[in-house]
Amino acid sequence: MTSKFCKIAVLAMLALCVAVSSASAQDKIRTVIIDGQNNHNWKGTTPYLVKILEDAGIFTVDVATSPENGKDFSNFNVDFSKYDLVVMNYNGDRWNPNMEKAFVDFVVNGGGLLVYHAGNNSFTSWPAYNEMIALGGWGGRTKDSGPYLYLDAEGKTVIDAVQDGPSGDHGPQWEFPIDVRAPEHPIMKGLPLRFRHCKDELYQYQRGPAHNVTVLATSFADPEHRGSNRNEPLILTVPYGKGRCVTNMLGHDVEQLKSVDTIVLLQRCAEWAATGKVTQEVPADFPGEDEPTFRDLEVK
Repeated sequence: MTSKFCKIAVLAMLALCVAVSSASAQDKIRTVIIDGQNNHNWKGTTPYLVKILEDAGIFTVDVATSPENGKDFSNFNVDFSKYDLVVMNYNGDRWNPNMEKAFVDFVVNGGGLLVYHAGNNSFTSWPAYNEMIALGGWGGRTKDSGPYLYLDAEGKTVIDAVQDGPSGDHGPQWEFPIDVRAPEHPIMKGLPLRFRHCKDELYQYQRGPAHNVTVLATSFADPEHRGSNRNEPLILTVPYGKGRCVTNMLGHDVEQLKSVDTIVLLQRCAEWAATGKVTQEVPADFPGEDEPTFRDLEVK
């Protein structure tokens, strides 16, 4: 009798553990990273993006890898209904029409979108995507793609639809300071108003529709580093239907993804895009104004 009781108790405990584990998984933010084409090192950075998100403890992460450039995309489809968040580590060929429609429906109906670094270089000719990212660069973009958007010396937003010039650019990598422009936004709340970013590409001369943009963070593109001499937006948000879209231009490659501010901002941007809130605390190793900080991340 005692042995039978023990077996029942053990089975009950196992069932409870499975139920708790299942509930915990269901509570997490279901995320898919799309990669497969990029003029950046997507094969190297995607595992780090997975690691960064999973380390936050609130995400489950899948990866959807596209066909190679110029290959058949007719069978490349992501079931967006399975996810709360899409992370774009992609810069390449247009998707098939069914997948593009499903993606737009996903965002319109409340799905979150996080565009990582060169993800805002993609899909120059896709109007809906350009509305979601607000600003993009390269990819054949011209003045017709939309105005420049930057902040003046007083922190006021300038939308320049007149000026001709490059559409996407950056100087050599350097350790630039980042200025928080929306300190009460959940993504930025609690962060230092200025902190030092690691050696990275500082995107400038971005163009796009620039509709309904909230600029969360900028950096001054110093002419000494071949910069534009203006405060360039690096993290911004855009509502699209019921969805929340975040463009985060930081994190050129693996070394940049080991920078604490890059890690923390990606985690916070991802949570807000998916849920509209940020529950994560600012870690003690977040950098101040003087120098960047790093973590020794290991990926599988």
